[in-house]
Amino acid sequence: MGGLACASGGWCGSAAVGEALRAARLPAVPHDALVVLVGQAPLPADEPATPLDAEEREFLGPGPLGVLRPGKSVHLTHACASALFAIAFAREALREGAVPVAVVAGATALNHYEYASMDVVRAVDRAAARPFDKERAGISLGEGGGAVILESAQRARARGLAADLVVAGCGTRVAAAKSVASDETSVADCLREAMSDAGADHLDHVHAHATGTPQGDTAELRAIEAVAAQASLRDVPVSSHKGAIGHLLHISGAVGLAAVSQSLRTGIIPPTAGLVTPEATHRVRLPLVSEHASPLTVVAVNSFGFGGNNASVVLRTGASSRP
Repeated sequence: MGGLACASGGWCGSAAVGEALRAARLPAVPHDALVVLVGQAPLPADEPATPLDAEEREFLGPGPLGVLRPGKSVHLTHACASALFAIAFAREALREGAVPVAVVAGATALNHYEYASMDVVRAVDRAAARPFDKERAGISLGEGGGAVILESAQRARARGLAADLVVAGCGTRVAAAKSVASDETSVADCLREAMSDAGADHLDHVHAHATGTPQGDTAELRAIEAVAAQASLRDVPVSSHKGAIGHLLHISGAVGLAAVSQSLRTGIIPPTAGLVTPEATHRVRLPLVSEHASPLTVVAVNSFGFGGNNASVVLRTGASSRP
């Protein structure tokens, strides 16, 4: 994984791409790169449509298109699991030798449409999101952008990079048994698939999708518990960033990747902001403060979306990766 960044504020998608390029020591997006954009697709320049009004422009939100000059590009939309689906797609293209480098990027902006769509299903907490808390009452919407640059470890080392973080496994499922509610069986299958793909028999940490909804957080915890039980794991630390910065919808998976990347490099597992009274668990635990873990070599990120869009990604340190 060559570079990863997240940003907030106006034109956050472009800012994140620029930061990721600097982290990957690239002056610009390579001409032969695969670019995978997630979220709202841009209106084609030749579309014979009525000019966008202010509300429609707000819905489209800021994007990284001003920075990207792709040779090959694709838009993926898998609801709030879009970023991790894009990572899986880009990784497969790299493994097949279709492209030498891939950029996954996207942004989300607060807008009336998406806020209303969450509010109408009563998913928004009027105060603040409290993932995994017994008193949780829904999500908080956030705003920001993210970008991830992927390349083979061999190519990264040839450019003088450490290649210290590896996307070792991916698991994706589209199982629309329920339009909104999470299906814990599908969630567990995703995590198992990602672990199997990575050749991982344990997890040092799980960065959960957990948005703060009563049903969704419980379903995810049960799924992680089931996977932990099958693998004979105990005391697996689980946390979520969404109590701190809100839910970035389709790009939220990039934030999860940024969080676990820092954890792998520093050995620090962050707590879940807003968590005061944790839900009861058996084989996992929900940290209330930052923890130092040693060793920390294998971690997972979950992202789940409406319509049964579910994805998990396992990251390893370079030293712990399979050849």
